[in-house]
Amino acid sequence: MRHAILIAALLAGPAAAYEPLVEKQEFTLTDFTTRSGETIPQMRLGYETYGTLNEARDNAILIPHYFSGTSHAAGRYAEDDAAPGYWDAIIGSGKPIDTDTWFVVSVDTPVNLATGDPNVITTGPATENPATGKPWGMDFPILTIGDFVDTQKGLMDQLGIQTWHAVMGASMGGLQSYEWAARYPDRLERVIPVIASGWADADLIAWLDIWAAPIRLDPNWNGGAYYDGEAPQAGLAQALKILTLHAQSAEWSNGTFGRDWADEGKDPAASWDNEFAVVAALNAAGEARAKTSDANHFLYLVKANQLFVAGHPDEGLYQGLLDIDVPVMLIHSNEDLVFPGDAVRETGAIIKSDRTPVEIVEIEGTRGHLDGVLNIAQAGERIRAFLEAE
Repeated sequence: MRHAILIAALLAGPAAAYEPLVEKQEFTLTDFTTRSGETIPQMRLGYETYGTLNEARDNAILIPHYFSGTSHAAGRYAEDDAAPGYWDAIIGSGKPIDTDTWFVVSVDTPVNLATGDPNVITTGPATENPATGKPWGMDFPILTIGDFVDTQKGLMDQLGIQTWHAVMGASMGGLQSYEWAARYPDRLERVIPVIASGWADADLIAWLDIWAAPIRLDPNWNGGAYYDGEAPQAGLAQALKILTLHAQSAEWSNGTFGRDWADEGKDPAASWDNEFAVVAALNAAGEARAKTSDANHFLYLVKANQLFVAGHPDEGLYQGLLDIDVPVMLIHSNEDLVFPGDAVRETGAIIKSDRTPVEIVEIEGTRGHLDGVLNIAQAGERIRAFLEAE
């Protein structure tokens, strides 16, 4: 089936993975207070590390992840894993983020999408509320990208790390990277936002709403109160279908599928049951991902991304970017439909306007937004040099 092409492409990774095998770790923050002032009694999250923290504890790099991602940035959990972590091409011994030099920390966010993945540890609507003994559902506090960063700061303090050598993340991970540099400039030395701009503009806010709409329209969603019944899997699968297409490019969809039918001899003009190959592939990808995901978590991630403005939002749209004083490397793709190249370049111009050093690297490819994950190796040597610069 054509949909197998899509699933294989999304999961494919380089053959030579980070060694040794990766172990999932976890940490807990007690009485975590959100930036809106609400308290979550137990914030339990997972993380992974690659490399060794040196005696001075000054060689640490933080990797926050993208919207539908996890902390599995490199390596394999078992030798027979189908694919390594998503940025394995640049993290490992001798690679651009050289684990012979750097200690890399990658963290699961709160409200992580993949609640059904045994290697994901996260706290969110699907987690038991200790006050009721039942899942939080939509009573879980609304979180922001800033709250995600504050959980990472909590881990940083637990690990005894005073300063990150760098913070680097893709997409939503890029938003977290901006937030680190804007809010905690004394706790990092440089920042590398990848395929991300410095705020959620109206276009992104609207697209995120479109991503989420099928979940809210699924009658099984029931206002988020579905944990004792049937989950809104159909709506979630369609939400993930929309996300998947938006993260690609027309060059990818046209080049991979064209106008081919999903099944030979089944003309879409002859029956509503007959589909085009691109539709069947996207449906299959959405359905596969929905099996390990939670619909409410998807909605909370949408809200966090919609709310994003770097730094202190009450100080203005651009002030957080102007507060960034550490060297910045922006990596983007001009084919990106989620964070277009113009938005990234505008972000860079604002940061650079008060003489903060900004370097911009463009990745080329046919995968749109996903090029920042799948083709990150193109920027590998630029990343290496940026990390090693005095």
